[in-house]
Amino acid sequence: MININYFCVIILIKNISIYKPKPKFNFYSRFTKYTFIGENCHFNGLIVRGKGKLIIGNNFHSGKEIVIINSYHKYDNADAIPYDTKKMVHKPVTIEDNVWIGDRVIILGGVTIGEGAIIQAGAVVSSNISKYGIAGGNPAKVFKERDVESYIELKEKGCEW
Repeated sequence: MININYFCVIILIKNISIYKPKPKFNFYSRFTKYTFIGENCHFNGLIVRGKGKLIIGNNFHSGKEIVIINSYHKYDNADAIPYDTKKMVHKPVTIEDNVWIGDRVIILGGVTIGEGAIIQAGAVVSSNISKYGIAGGNPAKVFKERDVESYIELKEKGCEW
């Protein structure tokens, strides 16, 4: 796991050979210094908004135009309406290993997306998604589970892409 702040420096100096396998950035992606990524990640357009900690596990694959919002304005016991002008709430997001997220997904702070999960395009993830779950909708709900036996067999063979 590497802190993305360090990783960005590596990209800028064109020396990413120390990171094996190298993450792939196929489209513009923006992270914060509170982002940590695993190995073999593929980014096709992901924007992180906020100061909550973001952990992305190994073998992550993203669609285009994903937004992760892990900070928001405090609104209870605020100093103004509609929200507090001074205090923000920061919530972590954890995306475990071997997760695939489709195009235009929104992920809100305070959630964990379990290992092997698949998130359908256009979903809004506002609560945890279980390990091996296939989820979609607004709010995202698990509507099916992967073939766990096949998933584990492929993982044991080292068939991560």
